[in-house]
Amino acid sequence: MAITTNAICNTFKKELLQGSHDFDASTDVYKLAMYTSSATLGKSTANYSTNPGGGSNTEVTSSGYSAGGKALVNQGVKVSSSVAITSFATVSFVGVTLTARGALIYNTNTNGGSNTTDAVAVLDFGGDKTATSGTFTIQFPAFTTSAAILRLA
Repeated sequence: MAITTNAICNTFKKELLQGSHDFDASTDVYKLAMYTSSATLGKSTANYSTNPGGGSNTEVTSSGYSAGGKALVNQGVKVSSSVAITSFATVSFVGVTLTARGALIYNTNTNGGSNTTDAVAVLDFGGDKTATSGTFTIQFPAFTTSAAILRLA
């Protein structure tokens, strides 16, 4: 089991071409869930789960952190110099004691009357990161064509 590096999920690539994701619409709510080093996450991850890879619960647990993570604030969509980008504002989990190895960005849009859990991207923190009775913050890259978290060139 492992979080196998930062990756755009394969199912997201297909769903994007099928029109399943809209980063401008209020109906698509993107969330970030955090995981321990026991999680199995990578480009083949298709959906949010509290336990990717089987075994025990691999999503982070802590007072101040709820299963499913937290909604992200999208910074919009734009094209500049032939590169389309979108990114998210910094997200913080306050008053937590936790250790996380990575995270999953996923879409909870309403598709045919039911919410989805479509995986978008896996974030590898490069090692365990901890907060003890404090704030755990994930700062996304700048909203620019060379740094945004999601870029299409």
